[in-house]
Amino acid sequence: MAVSTVLLLASIGVLSLFCQWLAWRVRMPAIVFLLAAGIACGPVFNYLNPNALFGDLLFPMVSLAVAIILFEGSLTLRFSEIRGHGNMVRNLIPIGSIVTGVIGTLAAHWILDISWEISLLFGAISVVTGPTVIAPLLRSVRPSAKLANILQWEGIIIDPIGALLAVLVYEGIVSWGQGNVFGHSLYIFTTTLVVGTVLGATAGYLNGQVLRKHWIPQYLHNAGTLTFMLGVYALSNEIAHESGLLTVTIMGVWMANMKQVEVESILEFKESLSVLLISALFIILAARIEFSAIAELGWGVALLLAILMLVARPLSIFIAAIGTNLDWREKVFLSWIAPRGIVAAAVSALFAFQLHNNGFEGGEALVPLVFMLIIATVVVQSLTARPLAQLLGVAQPSAFGFLILGANPVARMIATELGNQEVPVVLADPNWENVRQARMENLQVYFGNPVSEHAANQLDLTGIGNLLVISPYKQMNSLATYHFLDWFGDHNSVYSLSEGEQDQLARYKPGEKVQRTRGLFDGVSFAKLASMVSQGFTVKTTQLSEAFTYADFLERHQGQALVLFVLDGKKHITPIKSMADLEPKEDSTLISLVPGKTAEERKEIKESKEAEKTNNGKALS
Repeated sequence: MAVSTVLLLASIGVLSLFCQWLAWRVRMPAIVFLLAAGIACGPVFNYLNPNALFGDLLFPMVSLAVAIILFEGSLTLRFSEIRGHGNMVRNLIPIGSIVTGVIGTLAAHWILDISWEISLLFGAISVVTGPTVIAPLLRSVRPSAKLANILQWEGIIIDPIGALLAVLVYEGIVSWGQGNVFGHSLYIFTTTLVVGTVLGATAGYLNGQVLRKHWIPQYLHNAGTLTFMLGVYALSNEIAHESGLLTVTIMGVWMANMKQVEVESILEFKESLSVLLISALFIILAARIEFSAIAELGWGVALLLAILMLVARPLSIFIAAIGTNLDWREKVFLSWIAPRGIVAAAVSALFAFQLHNNGFEGGEALVPLVFMLIIATVVVQSLTARPLAQLLGVAQPSAFGFLILGANPVARMIATELGNQEVPVVLADPNWENVRQARMENLQVYFGNPVSEHAANQLDLTGIGNLLVISPYKQMNSLATYHFLDWFGDHNSVYSLSEGEQDQLARYKPGEKVQRTRGLFDGVSFAKLASMVSQGFTVKTTQLSEAFTYADFLERHQGQALVLFVLDGKKHITPIKSMADLEPKEDSTLISLVPGKTAEERKEIKESKEAEKTNNGKALS
């Protein structure tokens, strides 16, 4: 029975959402399930035929989707951040790209007998990893902070650079094929490069000026930038054939490095597109794979993948690590982690389309070859990375640290004391003044909304397994609670303050999931905590013992102390909800909010210091 077009389109959306949910549940990159779903719907059950469904619109649709992906990736490429993440990341980008590209090209040509043009393109595409596959893998594996930072920043930076390399290689191949002589081919390639660079830089500057000077309202920033980028992409292709991808990549890089241009809000459009556009694109592209095309590659494809994973990657890591402080265990772990992601899949499909349209033979092998590389790296490395990290001793210990929503004075005092006890702490706050103060106090802090897609890629949660909501941002508090309940997967890992009397009113009462997290610190509200700090209360650490018990602690502070945490060891720290039920052990450590010194005590201390100074002066004379 024929299936209607509406049902097919709706099925793609529903299936992509299910794959994203399943990936979240099992803590694996969504690309694995999206590819499996596409293959099942396409060549296995013949339910989805993208060529018949979209017809002539399939190629333009994929082109626009790839343009969006490359533009979004290039918006994260800030030169200052490349310089700020150590020699390993700076070395790995050029060295890894060259080594992987060269070995991938030679292996594809000699092992699979693919033409030099297709082999060069495959070598360039195989360079790209990406944060969309790295981030879920790191959350599951939890390697040391140093290794997590290297892999995260490699993925962020190599995403647009690798795509740009693939675009340049493709343009060179096409220009050479269109020009029968070297001079004409060089002219076409140079024209494409100049148009892409000049138009991309001009468009990036103009769009940056529009955002900087607020020539359009705030609510149009995302949609306006996206549609302007697509218009520039189409214009560039009209001026110089297939120069659009280079143009949008340059445009994104230019905007990312302009001063006083906020691109973080623009990046948020990926949150919706990742489900509606990118996920659907994966299913559509996977549905076009033919088993016969994979079979034609032969067993040599297994050898090719082994060379890329076991030779090219380790060689890149060990060369790039020369002069760094990485030991052999860390180098081995980095050598195993290089999953390919969405950029590789989308770019390979687009270039295969274009090569076929330009009359190049052998282009049909590019898509199954790249998809086999994606499947092999993502599946194999996702399943083996955690055991390997534990075997090598580079896995992070249990995630007992805290992400604190809020960088206000109360949160900063708590974060400082937790840090003194060697508990990992990260603050997050959208208020710049709070963030500035936290940085001045040498606290690790994220400026922005911790629930955003930008935070998912940029916020380092290595060693962090709990959330403390200590902020006045009522709406963000609830959003963060829901988000990190799903992220950490445990109701005992998310803690939030009471909202005061509003919690008792039906119209303000939060959902049951949020209610279970509230009541932190004996049920005090944020306003109450802030008031206590303004009255001179400070956060102190107290070590209990047989000589100084919990009862002695309460008596010393005349029952005014508010116990915040109990530590029974560095890996066992418990935020306190009810002091009435608190029965700490004799060797426990308490982190508490205690009254400051009274005016009389401060006067006595001052008089004592003055007397001591006077006595010292007399002794010297």
